[in-house]
Amino acid sequence: MRQAGRYLPEYQALRARAEDFLALCMTPDLAAEVTLQPVHRFGFDAAILFSDILILPWALGRPLSFVEGQGPVMPPLRKAEEVAALDLARMPEAMAPVLETIRIVRATLPASATLIGFGGAPFTLACYLVDGTGGAFLATRRAIREDPSFFTALIERLTDATIAWLTAQAEAGAEALMLFDSWAGLLPPLLFRQFVMAPTARILAALKRRFPRVPLMGFPRLAGLMLPAYAALPGLDAVGLDTTSDPVLARSLVPNELTLQGNLDPLALLAGGPALAEEAGAIASALRGHPHIFNLGHGVLPETPPAHVANLVSLVRGL
Repeated sequence: MRQAGRYLPEYQALRARAEDFLALCMTPDLAAEVTLQPVHRFGFDAAILFSDILILPWALGRPLSFVEGQGPVMPPLRKAEEVAALDLARMPEAMAPVLETIRIVRATLPASATLIGFGGAPFTLACYLVDGTGGAFLATRRAIREDPSFFTALIERLTDATIAWLTAQAEAGAEALMLFDSWAGLLPPLLFRQFVMAPTARILAALKRRFPRVPLMGFPRLAGLMLPAYAALPGLDAVGLDTTSDPVLARSLVPNELTLQGNLDPLALLAGGPALAEEAGAIASALRGHPHIFNLGHGVLPETPPAHVANLVSLVRGL
């Protein structure tokens, strides 16, 4: 959940050495250093690869830039021939620097910490591809209904690419893999099953066949009442809870052996003090006795004081 990044002064200093954000992600020595910064500072139990979910469509041949104040920008993908042009054969060469980052981190990461690789889920990747940037993703949501064959083909191509990408990460040394479906909650139940759950099920099955002992985690943000169905997908070892999820209710709705991850509000971390202690304690209490990875329910905010993160680590380890 952005454990490395703009809230850390050491990140800001290192970011200034890279030409742009994409260059930072694709320079192994720098990306490895960013990955390790929060582990060195806070002693986290895991490091998550420093990269971005949109590196995958970039590796498939789509132009990508990160605009200050706006975020990722790509030319909108709207035609069947553009889907066909997404080239999986480009991926090994394009992704080689990221895989080298994984190898560097694994060689230097403390033995007590786990390295997590990750990717964007097909639906969330499709949102950015079709709309070209973040927002309400109206073009994507229209395309699902107005041109279902186009959108289904796009999801299929992205599913194949995600399987290949996460496979490569595991082969390079990632010890656990996480699938981020940040915009899953945009879909009504029928479409959620079709474009969130079905592709995720295919990804999980392919990875479990190849890497049966690698934990697989999913984050279907804003899934709401669809969370239990998602959590029941075969091969899923852990599910991330967003900030809107009630841990008590979530615990009662998922399999007993499924690990829950989350779900502190980033605003509580930003506020610190009693607000942070109260919310962290409530989450830990709600999930005590159930497999639980304490985490945020969304990303660390750039304005967050690093001291608040250090306080949270102490709080959690003392609960």
